[in-house]
Amino acid sequence: MNKMKYSCIVLLGCLLAAFTMKTERTRPINWVNIFIGTSPSTTKAANAHGKGTEELGQTIPAVLTPNGMNSWTPQTRLTENKCVAPYYYRDSLFYGFRASHWINGGCAQDYGSYTIMGMSGSLKCLSEDRKVFFRHDDEVGTPAYYSVRFPDSRFLSEMTATDRGAIFRYTVAKEDSVYVVITPNNDHRSGSITIDVEKQEIRGYNPVYRIYQGMGKPAGFSGHFVVRFDRPFTVYGVYNEKERLQDATQMEGTRELGAYIGFKLKEGEKLTVKAATSFTSTDAASRNLDTEIPGWNFEKIRFATEERWNEHLSSISVETDNENDKKMFYSALYRCSILPRIYSDVDGTYPAFSLKDSIVNDSSFVYYDDFSAWDTYRALMPLMHLMSPEKGADMVASLVSKYEQGGWLPIFPCWNSYTSAMVGDHAIAMIGDAVMKDIPVHHLEKAYEGMRKNAFESPADLADYADGKGRRGLASYMEYGYIPMEDPVKEAFHRGEQVSRTLEYAYDDFVLSQVARKLGKKEDAELLRNRALNYKNMIDPTTGYARGRHKNGSFIDYFNPFVFAPYITEGYPCHYTWYVPQDIQGLMHRMGGKDVFEAKLDSMFSENRYWHGNEPCHQVAYLYNWLGKPFKTQKHIRRIMEEEYLLDVGGLSGNDDSGQMSAWYAFAALGFYPVCPGVPEYVMASPTFRKVTIRLKNGKTFKVVAKNTSDKNIYIQSATLNGKPYTKNYLSHFDMMNGGTLKLVMGEKPSLEWGSGDGDLPFSISK
Repeated sequence: MNKMKYSCIVLLGCLLAAFTMKTERTRPINWVNIFIGTSPSTTKAANAHGKGTEELGQTIPAVLTPNGMNSWTPQTRLTENKCVAPYYYRDSLFYGFRASHWINGGCAQDYGSYTIMGMSGSLKCLSEDRKVFFRHDDEVGTPAYYSVRFPDSRFLSEMTATDRGAIFRYTVAKEDSVYVVITPNNDHRSGSITIDVEKQEIRGYNPVYRIYQGMGKPAGFSGHFVVRFDRPFTVYGVYNEKERLQDATQMEGTRELGAYIGFKLKEGEKLTVKAATSFTSTDAASRNLDTEIPGWNFEKIRFATEERWNEHLSSISVETDNENDKKMFYSALYRCSILPRIYSDVDGTYPAFSLKDSIVNDSSFVYYDDFSAWDTYRALMPLMHLMSPEKGADMVASLVSKYEQGGWLPIFPCWNSYTSAMVGDHAIAMIGDAVMKDIPVHHLEKAYEGMRKNAFESPADLADYADGKGRRGLASYMEYGYIPMEDPVKEAFHRGEQVSRTLEYAYDDFVLSQVARKLGKKEDAELLRNRALNYKNMIDPTTGYARGRHKNGSFIDYFNPFVFAPYITEGYPCHYTWYVPQDIQGLMHRMGGKDVFEAKLDSMFSENRYWHGNEPCHQVAYLYNWLGKPFKTQKHIRRIMEEEYLLDVGGLSGNDDSGQMSAWYAFAALGFYPVCPGVPEYVMASPTFRKVTIRLKNGKTFKVVAKNTSDKNIYIQSATLNGKPYTKNYLSHFDMMNGGTLKLVMGEKPSLEWGSGDGDLPFSISK
């Protein structure tokens, strides 16, 4: 070979390698770390305020499509018990791959799940026997793929996923027997599994049980599954905790039941297994599998799922020289894309909401559940409405569907049931935010009917109320304008919490007033707008803090605003004092004016009272914008991002709460935040990236260009929107939807001019 020809080949190879590297590095899935939050928090605020499970991120390394039906995860814990996630990074024993429905980042329960595990050598069925030691150095995990190779046997287990299914690949290091064990993860001895020898497949189901309201009761549906293999099996049987029955084909109603299948594989040979699930029937699971994984090509499914993620994550592209910032951002977007989850089958069937024990068939939208509403209405749903409004519309349609089937909008819809977990009535906020952003709402008048019913009525049947339907403590709220200490709100999982409930109902009433006004319902709009001022009844003007109050109007005697209190939800009175997103200026006046407001706001940070690990604090740092001092917002937001989000398994400040903690980070990195969902405006802070491009679903793009931005240059000096000077400290959702470019000039010193005008303050009732 002559030197010129050799040089050309080398040059071509270098160019190809460079192109490949550039392509790999620009695929956003490659920036995602799926293990963040799988270990106890190591952040500052968690150590100061979080306790017990609040110290845990509670995320799992889920492999799925965006908002897929199942979070396929390596399993290191066996139970479906409350507050026990199926995977913790500190664990070292592997029990298989779980088709999980864990409320990611929360403290609820898994449900309707099952586990599939491949092994080489001898057959081991029971969990304590089949567990295998593994090392994290032998794990590979992305949103679309997970693999682990066991150090002793060198047996390789891989998986990738579709919307409702998954495909697994097992590879032996030497000629050996290979077994696959499948078990429903039921803690109530009520699962079932069947081997169909003729079809060479496994079918089963795992009944779902409720927690919170209806604790321990059947939810009226099951997690169904079907599993198939790429070759005939030669050994099969079923088992439970007491016996193993070879050649038997059915087992149900016992502890730790399951099925096993056996094969013989040669050295390097691969066994491929595919599976799918459904919440309606095993036949539906079979149809889901036929549709989503018709063949046996593992790599084809993996590539398709990777491209799904790349397309989804690429709806927001960022430019920066700081690779860690990019990893943090796309990892956050990944965690924002797990819940709510798809519940309907490929043909549009899904279980009727709330113990109806029947099947709905509606293919006009994709039905979702597991909303964790107290958390996700704040930022995750607004992020969905920005990135994927068509998916947001389906999620809102799902809430309306729940009202149509159950008779009440759910407070905290999980495991397709009423729960009334947490406080507030935030299905109203989720629907209202979509309405106010002109996102099409399925059966809008029916949606309004449901929102209004929740705001004005309580169930006539006390059994319905006890089961979780309707607002908790609504009668007291309407009689007094607040929920007094004498009302323990006993028909709730979280009892008491009267101050927090009042503040959140006042906000929900405001959102509903906005919707009523837009729909021309003037009388409702005015009434609800006045009710939105009920927050004032909970702010003690003598202390300037939220405080428990009696029926006679007097505030409780003993009061310390800086410790946990039974009338506050998961926080201190000083945390919830700031929860008046609909009327910050009115709150300012109620607290004693601007100077008092600012001093108390400053103390949240100077006295280490700010607790980022729980949602009531999430809007606090943005409130300086109402004082005309956005530079303080910019300073604190950057500090929170730096201290409370780490590229580490313990890198979340507490429970990720179905993606809300991550959605906060995503918005903060972009430089704006929806302080008051239901108002189509975003309050500005300090963007992390020199350029952000949001590819809107209407075909337009909105860009944020931050000149000179860096770890030190965090303060906005000046701004232009589409070439014109821009002095407001907030952004209109509709300006963004119209496309364009926001250009910011950043500097190291605070600007006392940009965004300081009183006329530029975001919306408040009292403005």
